[in-house]
Amino acid sequence: MARSNSEPVIIGAGPAGLTAAYELVKRGITPIVLEKTDDVGGLACTKTYKGFRFDMGGHRFYTKSKEVKRMWEEILGEDFLRRPRLSRIYYNRKFFYYPLRPLNALFNLGLLESGRIAFSYLWWHFFPCSRQETFEEWVTNRFGQRLFLTFFKTYTEKVWGIPCSQLKAEWAAQRIKDLSLRTALLNMFMKPKTTIKTLIDEFQYPRFGPGMMWNAVKDRIEKGGGVVRLDAKVVKINQVGRSIESVTISSNGHTETIRGKHFITSMPITEFIKQLDPLPLEVVQAAEKLRYREFLTVCLIVNKPKLFPDNWIYVHDHEVKVGRIQNFKNWSPEMVADATKTSLGLEYFCTEGDELWNMLDPELIELGKREVDRIGLASYADIEDGCVFRVLKAYPVYDSDYRDYLAKVREFVDGLDNCQTIGRNGLHRYNNQDHAMLTGMLAVRNLVLGERNDLWDVNTDQEYHEEIREKTEVSEPDVAAVIQGVLSQVFLKLDRLALGISVGAVVGFGLFLMTLTLMIKGGEVVGPNLQLLSQVFPGYKVTGMGSLVGLLYGFGAGFIGGWGFALLRNLAVFLSMTLIHRRIELQYLRRLLDYV
Repeated sequence: MARSNSEPVIIGAGPAGLTAAYELVKRGITPIVLEKTDDVGGLACTKTYKGFRFDMGGHRFYTKSKEVKRMWEEILGEDFLRRPRLSRIYYNRKFFYYPLRPLNALFNLGLLESGRIAFSYLWWHFFPCSRQETFEEWVTNRFGQRLFLTFFKTYTEKVWGIPCSQLKAEWAAQRIKDLSLRTALLNMFMKPKTTIKTLIDEFQYPRFGPGMMWNAVKDRIEKGGGVVRLDAKVVKINQVGRSIESVTISSNGHTETIRGKHFITSMPITEFIKQLDPLPLEVVQAAEKLRYREFLTVCLIVNKPKLFPDNWIYVHDHEVKVGRIQNFKNWSPEMVADATKTSLGLEYFCTEGDELWNMLDPELIELGKREVDRIGLASYADIEDGCVFRVLKAYPVYDSDYRDYLAKVREFVDGLDNCQTIGRNGLHRYNNQDHAMLTGMLAVRNLVLGERNDLWDVNTDQEYHEEIREKTEVSEPDVAAVIQGVLSQVFLKLDRLALGISVGAVVGFGLFLMTLTLMIKGGEVVGPNLQLLSQVFPGYKVTGMGSLVGLLYGFGAGFIGGWGFALLRNLAVFLSMTLIHRRIELQYLRRLLDYV
């Protein structure tokens, strides 16, 4: 059975796909959305068990994009809660506030370890790695090896399942952007249209979890005439020349072909390539090399009204397998069905088919109960129930070879005339929820308005999104001109030779004129005060010849003074800029773990 469709076909009902569909409906276009699962939201869905709600990953709704924020508030209104943020790091059987608080960190680490971290920071500042291709080299160069080993290595390797020495540096560079002196100057001397995300004390969150948002978007799409089909898995993508002609779906044991003129897909790029007919063999081989990391959430119901104040806790401990623990009651009180109980989500990072992924649900629940008891967050005896939810292809892996393989896949996809890939998995990029939404918005603008936005560039440049969305008044050349102007007025490097000659000439000529003036004035004792300079300048006298000697001495002293002042001033500016740069780097250090 084949269905003809002149409206866009969207594959995937996650944040990217649903945002694209919603933007189309607002423009009077009615797309069809195909989702292989029985729920919408993708990784940002909300699962339920006995009335308790569980967020797959813990999704803070925070963005610098005004258009994304406008959509969130437009959809949920008063059901969009503002929530306080608190998170800590569990390391060496102690809890560290995150962002780090000096006294808390010093007390937990001890003076000796704190000193080692400080010394390591200074050492790697002055003797950095000659290259920084890996995550380990990137972090170590900026923050020192000791801090890397303390707060990065264990947790990061839990998440990715590979050594930090094999994880590409661009993952960190993507998550912590613009660590440059240029950014420091830009933020100091002009008000940018967007700022870099820093850690926030509050964030917004749907009353009943992120799934509430995406189910509401689904309803808006359907009310606007669009179609959202669940349990509709794409099993074949039919290609003719440089275009996609149709897709074949499997739904309730039946297959159906849906034709379309335009396609937008957020399905994993590897699956998209494999479903193509005919198969581009070289591209398929490249796509097969792209890897993903899965995770599963062990959801526990604890018979206690309060356990700990955090929204979530990072577990930097190799003695337990859990990577992150969510306390959903602290995200929203509506996430629990019974206010006398607490619900926890223990996140385990794994790979499809490995030992952890293949464990039976009862075994995983037992593992979660033991580990949360060992950490000290809840008593084993108080945990009364639990369940497990698994998430496939949650994190695109930035391993040592992914860049070359992705380039080949991208080259092929970019050659398709009527298909755009969007979202985290569609672009094989570790994007946040708001970044995924932006790709959907930009894909619609490309389709409807004929724009040529490069979706692969979203979340590679910190200012990219706002430049597109808000049509900023300050262009890149203007920014460069502002910085150049500021530097020329304030931070221009002084020319030591020029300043020395200038000051020397002024001082020498001044002493020459003063000497001649006193000679002309005359008196019993000519220039008694100025004559004292002879103690510093041997041979100087308030005479005609002395005026010439004074000219030379004055020039020499002025030259040394001017040259020395320029040297010290340039050094002071350099040190000040270095300190500003380091302060900004440490600011970004605080937020790195938030995006692991």
